Amino acid sequence: MNQTTTLEALLQRNCAPRQDALSDAAIAAWLALLPQWSLQDGKLCRDFGFKNYYQTLAFVNALAHITHKQDHHPELIITYKTCAARYDTHSVNEGAGGLSVNDFICAAKADLIYDSGVTAP
Repeated sequence: MNQTTTLEALLQRNCAPRQDALSDAAIAAWLALLPQWSLQDGKLCRDFGFKNYYQTLAFVNALAHITHKQDHHPELIITYKTCAARYDTHSVNEGAGGLSVNDFICAAKADLIYDSGVTAP
């Protein structure tokens, strides 16, 4: 990550195949751009809250569209009023997994969906 990276620049990026695993310092720098996200068990995680199941599913459907386009898919846990998203890159670290810039790109795009109010009925 270079010094000029901003959230806006991150949102303009697209996922690329064959990413390298990020160092702990790079993860901390990227994470600073996404204050609603945290690290849990080596994954980039956020819980999104909604008023009802309709809004939850509207968010999941919008997220599915973006993740399909980016070809980088999160683990999702969906309940009536929440969607927990967990990103990591299975192919880095010789298949052992870890975080890549793709995880942060998709997390930023998930935040944009949520913040845009796409789930409002």
